[in-house]
Amino acid sequence: MIKAYSVGAAAFIAVLLGVLGWLVFSGRGDDPYAPCRTTNVQGGLDVIGGPFELVDSLGQTVTDADIITMPSIVYFGYTFCPDVCPLDSARNALATELLEENGHIVQPIFISIDPARDTPEVVGEFASIFHERMIGLTGSDEQVRAASQAYRTFFARHDAEDEFYLVDHSTFSYFVFPGEGTVEVFRHELTGEQVAETAACFLERM
Repeated sequence: MIKAYSVGAAAFIAVLLGVLGWLVFSGRGDDPYAPCRTTNVQGGLDVIGGPFELVDSLGQTVTDADIITMPSIVYFGYTFCPDVCPLDSARNALATELLEENGHIVQPIFISIDPARDTPEVVGEFASIFHERMIGLTGSDEQVRAASQAYRTFFARHDAEDEFYLVDHSTFSYFVFPGEGTVEVFRHELTGEQVAETAACFLERM
């Protein structure tokens, strides 16, 4: 009897451990997005993103609550950028189109880190080149820097005596859900297809 009980208890524990392991590795524990994640961020994704106040293409002051009303791909760059920003913006636009083809609507957002040159009109025109739903945002130096700090981005203007200066900056894109915050970070080297595939995984688990 004792032997039978021990065997039964051992079998129960084995099954329980198996179920717990399945929950962890299948991502069905505390984090519903675990199967989708491709990026590890020191301190967790909760530290990335937050409230901001910027200026849209019409010159109106807007907040993150006004802008992030649907799943959004947020990117920090500048319109005079010679290579990286146009490539990343085109990649994000392609991912947006691929997702829409599969029934997922997202919104690409371009936030300028160069407010001295990127007026509301300039940043709005730049964004519209890549996608009709891409929102261009700029603001004062203080507003832009606050938004950049919220998303833990980096930028530094080169010293120059004319208006043709360059700006060093980070090249991450942030996948942000309204009410949830940043759920994933897309690296520069990812293709539009890869971004769309990863984003779809998150969208299917919202």
